[in-house]
Amino acid sequence: MLDILMTPIRAMRMRYVPLLLIYFAYGASGFIGIAESFWVKEELNLSAEDLVALSVWLMVPWTIKMIFGQLVDSVKILGSNRKVYVYIGATLMALATMLLIGLAGKASWLVDYPKESVYIFASVLSMVGFVMQDVVADTMSTEVIDKNQTQEEINQELAMIQVLARLSLGLAVFFMGWLGGKLASIYSYETMFTLSLFIPIISVLGVSFVRLNNVESTPLNRQIFFGGLLFAVFIVLVGYNDIPYSQEIVFVISLGVVLYFLNTIIEDLDKETIHHIKMAMIIIFVYRAMPSVGPGVQWWQIDVLGFDKSFFADLSLIGGGLALLGMWISAQYIVNHSIGKVLIWLTVLFTILSLPTIGLYYDIHTMLGFDARHVAMIDTALASPFDYIAGVLMLTLVAIYAPEGKKGTWFALMASLMNIAMSAGRLFTKYLNQAFEITREIKEGDVVVTQANYSELGTLLWIVIIVGFVVPIVTILIFDPKVKMSKE
Repeated sequence: MLDILMTPIRAMRMRYVPLLLIYFAYGASGFIGIAESFWVKEELNLSAEDLVALSVWLMVPWTIKMIFGQLVDSVKILGSNRKVYVYIGATLMALATMLLIGLAGKASWLVDYPKESVYIFASVLSMVGFVMQDVVADTMSTEVIDKNQTQEEINQELAMIQVLARLSLGLAVFFMGWLGGKLASIYSYETMFTLSLFIPIISVLGVSFVRLNNVESTPLNRQIFFGGLLFAVFIVLVGYNDIPYSQEIVFVISLGVVLYFLNTIIEDLDKETIHHIKMAMIIIFVYRAMPSVGPGVQWWQIDVLGFDKSFFADLSLIGGGLALLGMWISAQYIVNHSIGKVLIWLTVLFTILSLPTIGLYYDIHTMLGFDARHVAMIDTALASPFDYIAGVLMLTLVAIYAPEGKKGTWFALMASLMNIAMSAGRLFTKYLNQAFEITREIKEGDVVVTQANYSELGTLLWIVIIVGFVVPIVTILIFDPKVKMSKE
């Protein structure tokens, strides 16, 4: 057991620290998560379907990551094609935060603009900043390794860097999410948004000190870069003109474009490697495409179960801490076992741990004499590590197959594929929220314009749990590429 606990510590190198700060900054974005959720619920007139639809559009910057990947691989600004893009991303994040500060503080320079529109613009701006930093961080994660090793040792180091990156991210989620929730119960929304300006500062500090292996820039792949730009323009035009089924159109075109570009990137590899990659792509896509319940479940927890900001902060602390511990303990297991095997276990466990929420909805906890908050705490504690572990497995696979000279584009395209899968999941979530309508109480002044209705939440929960178990298990059993990090 001690050997397992010591694995991440022994694997740590000083050259990783600046890179890990960038991942920490991404995890720290949860600092305003609780405050933002309550602010949106209280101040903006957005339905559950609206918020799910917004989440689909917020995946678009992740979908066009190939543009940023090409920039990172090939285009230098002020002599840099790594650090400068983190600085640009931090600037965008800071600008988005300033908009939120203005909205929460009812700034005079924003009064002529609809709050919902400004919020959506700020959300997209912030997301672009995070995407840009994410592309650079993923690329740099393959450039801080020791190249004087065997290929198997390099694979293990790549896997361990991904584990350490998730641990850094998890540490930020663990502490910052809890801290943000606690402070949100004390300070105003304007103050909370102002405090969150520390997030881009952390990423800037990290990238300013990182040291990388020398990697030559590669010529710009005009097909991918300009094709990606045209694709981005197409997405903006479709969304701006409010074309019917615009999200579905963007999803289908996005999937086709990214798969075409990925096929271009891997066409020089041997047939067996290409086959393994394609099988892995199918598993990753399906695993990430599972629907969720949507914001209605949190509204129900607030309105019916009485969960407040402070309690959500406690849940964040428990979830983040256990995710961190679970990732720490499982580090050795992750780098030594096949991806399919681990994902099957994760799917089974995650399904089992989804059942307490069903129990809370049907009031079983009251019949058994349990407090709803205790049940939620235990459920969060048990379930929290598994999503992190699945993410590490997927990113490790991506890192192992990253082709020399094309790593930025490779990571960007694979991340685009994963995020298109998440868009699929959010589209399914939107359809489910259309079929099973869940509403929170909305007031205009003292007049209730929309009544709270959570009567169909139970059915929605059951559908999400069953689909999330059956579909991934069947897909993994059929398409498992049996990729291992090292010999078992």
